[in-house]
Amino acid sequence: MATILHSLVVSCTKKLQDIVAEEAILVLGLKGELRELLRTMNQIQCFLNDAEQRRTEESAVNNWLAELKDSIYEADDIIDMAKIEGSKLLANYPSSTSSSSRDSIGCTKFSLFSCIPTIQRRRRIAILTKSFNVDLEKITKLGERFLKLQNMQTKEHVSAVRKMKTCQILEPNLVGKETSRARKRILELVLAHKKKKTYKFGILGTGGVGKTTLAQKVYNDEKIKGTFWKQAWICVSQEYSEVALLKVL
Repeated sequence: MATILHSLVVSCTKKLQDIVAEEAILVLGLKGELRELLRTMNQIQCFLNDAEQRRTEESAVNNWLAELKDSIYEADDIIDMAKIEGSKLLANYPSSTSSSSRDSIGCTKFSLFSCIPTIQRRRRIAILTKSFNVDLEKITKLGERFLKLQNMQTKEHVSAVRKMKTCQILEPNLVGKETSRARKRILELVLAHKKKKTYKFGILGTGGVGKTTLAQKVYNDEKIKGTFWKQAWICVSQEYSEVALLKVL
C-alpha cells in the first residue's frame, strides 16, 4: 500500500507545485495555506520512502496508511476546488489589473451584495484548507511516531540477531535409531531439492526433543558442505524484521 500511496502523494504534490503561484490562487488568497499543505506533502513523501523499506503487516501501520490515503484524495479535491473558485474570481477582474489591487476590486466596483458571495467562497475554502492542514498534520505526526517505534524495534531485532548469529555451531553426538533416520531423511530432502532456487522445510516437535541439535548435525554434514557453496546459520524470535535479517546476512 505504501508504494501506491507514494504515487498518489507525488501526483498531488506536483499539482500543488503547479498551481500554488497561479494568479487564480493569488486572487483567492490561499497561497499561504496551500504552501503549508505543500510542505506537509513533502514531509509525507519522506515518511513513505521510509515506510516502503519496512514491513507493513502491522494493523496499526495499515490503518494509518488507509487514513492517509483518504486524506490525500481529500487534498486533491481541495486543490481542484481552489483552482476552480480562483478561476471564477479571476474571470471577474480585468486582466490588466495588478494582483495587489484585485483583493479590493470585487468590493469597490460592485455592490456590497455582489461582493458577499465572493467573500463567502474565499472564507469557505480558506476554512476548509486550514482545517484540513491541521488534520493532515496530526496524521503525519502519528506516522512519524509509528516509524520511530519501528526504528527502535528494528534496532532491537538487529542487535538480537547479531548476538545470536555468533553462537557456536556444535558437533552433537546423536544417538538412537529414530534420530539417525530423521537426520538421513532430512539430508535426502535437502539434497533432492539442491537445484531449486529456494526450498523450505521445517523440523517439528515438542520442546527439548532435540530439534536444534538435529538441525545442527544436518548443517555440519559433509554432504551439505560439499554441495552448497555458502551456508548461514541464524536464530530468530517469533517477532522479527525481514529487512534486518537480510542486512545481517
